[in-house]
Amino acid sequence: MDYITFLTLIPILLYLILFGVGIYVLVLFIKLARRGIKALDLYIAEKSNRM
Repeated sequence: MDYITFLTLIPILLYLILFGVGIYVLVLFIKLARRGIKALDLYIAEKSNRM
């Protein structure tokens, strides 16, 4: 009985780990997007000042 209970916990733990990794990747993607927007704003401002 304990062996079957252990086998049912493995997928639950894997889902929790994947959920945590997914949230971590989402946070990193949001940080990357914010940096990209800032870089594009600086690029646009630089090009606008040259004209």
